[in-house]
Amino acid sequence: MKVLVLGGVAAGTKIAAKLMREDRGNEVIVLNKGKNISYAGCGLPYYVGHVIEDKEQLIVNTPEKYSKLTGVTVLTETEAVKVDPQAKKVTARDVNTGEEKEYDYDKLVISVGASPVKPPIEGCDLENVFFVRTPEDAIALRDVVDAGNIKRAVVVGAGYIGLEIAENLKLLGVRPFVLDMAPHALPGFDAEMAEYVEGKLQESGIPVVTGVTVTGIEGSGKVEKVTTSKKAYKADLVVLSAGIRPNTAFLEGTGLEMFKGTILTNALGETNLPDVYAAGDCAMVHNALTEKQAWSPMGSTANIHGRLIAQNIMGAGLNYRGALGTAVCKLPGMNVGRTGLTEAQAVEEGFHPVSVITVVDDKAHYYPGAGTFIIKMIADKDSLRLLGVQVIGAGAVDKVVDIAVTGIMLKGTLSDLADLDLAYAPPFSTAIHPFEHTLNVLMNKINGKFETFTPAEYAAGAAEGYKVVDGCLMPSIEGAPYVELTTVEGPIEGLDPEEKILLVCNKGKRAYLLQNRLKFFGYKNTKVLEGGITFNEVSI
Repeated sequence: MKVLVLGGVAAGTKIAAKLMREDRGNEVIVLNKGKNISYAGCGLPYYVGHVIEDKEQLIVNTPEKYSKLTGVTVLTETEAVKVDPQAKKVTARDVNTGEEKEYDYDKLVISVGASPVKPPIEGCDLENVFFVRTPEDAIALRDVVDAGNIKRAVVVGAGYIGLEIAENLKLLGVRPFVLDMAPHALPGFDAEMAEYVEGKLQESGIPVVTGVTVTGIEGSGKVEKVTTSKKAYKADLVVLSAGIRPNTAFLEGTGLEMFKGTILTNALGETNLPDVYAAGDCAMVHNALTEKQAWSPMGSTANIHGRLIAQNIMGAGLNYRGALGTAVCKLPGMNVGRTGLTEAQAVEEGFHPVSVITVVDDKAHYYPGAGTFIIKMIADKDSLRLLGVQVIGAGAVDKVVDIAVTGIMLKGTLSDLADLDLAYAPPFSTAIHPFEHTLNVLMNKINGKFETFTPAEYAAGAAEGYKVVDGCLMPSIEGAPYVELTTVEGPIEGLDPEEKILLVCNKGKRAYLLQNRLKFFGYKNTKVLEGGITFNEVSI
């Protein structure tokens, strides 16, 4: 079988290599526009910051090494410019000479990826304006910073790559500002979680300005200033990380079904055209929870989906189970991770979501280096099905996220996921794992044993008319009556059992324990503020 693969990097190289492992008799040809067919795109920000020192480490495989390893024929600097699905031919152009050549195929895989979005503004072509999509981009950016003349930088885009670039620029002594037109940083996080991260980034010296539109980049030859809908920012360097767009313009007229330039595929990875498949950043997959179309331009999705497509080309008939938008990101002093639906998305999809935010130990509290996780867990109140998780903390947030991914993919309910025998030792976790701890708290909330205001509810004014009671380890809320949990053995003088009381502590746990006691002693209208003063700003 002759299989033509357009594009390399993640999906293309995975598909080609797997095809050869499935049947060494296949003839598999990769046509790739660039010189590099396999590089560590997710590692580029860390090369900029000298976390990864050697640029050769960014190249996963050279074309020669990959070809010898797999048996795939690799043609680099060869750009596909036309596809004729009726004749089963692809026209490709040599990017150096302009010479065109036709290639026939039995099966075609389109994995041409995506390119950075270039904002429709003046100044994008000034010196010291960068994208970070390829190794060459990262190398050029680091060289400029290493020259020592860059003091201030503006990063346009507060997604994962933009924030990682900002962190690594700061490591090099550059003062970064991050701008984004969205209401909050970190797509895929609910507003209150994103706001918490934004506050921590501000404290670390990385201001994030959201809800702002970049209107221009100005300078005499090289960048000097970035103008926005709100104010101007001086800058010696600009990194544009405002999204990507599929490289599919050359496919117009082929009859391929697309959505906003992204190729639609079915569960087998097939397009609407016979013997044509698509994968990677140029292809649309589906969401594992909602079954709706979803764009998941992640290296993980490209590899998982690509491996399955290779098997399906060989007749396996395997259905792709879908993506969840799972992501994890390292930021100054914290890691963030998420999977599944946000609470807002769950409402839009017709679920009846209930959520809880906990602040829990990430390992035994007495073990050196112990910290905390802030976990938001979301489930459907009717079915108890787990819908999503968002995690912030200095430790291994990916562990919590990965447990959630497993539960969601298996359509697990909170009951299914309760009491899991997860790994425990003081250096690694708590005796009841942070995921399980949060699940227990959420179940208590659903069952009415834990009555709360979420941070979002509190910020929206739901606690108006409630008396704030300070239940922290020591008095911490100015103007609020303080109650020491361990001394409560009956009704509390000055607190009417009928009045509305908001119990607030450092993290939420002591307030829950206090609520439990007060209920026993006849207090009927208590609420606990989830996340306590760790997550919320509380004032009287």
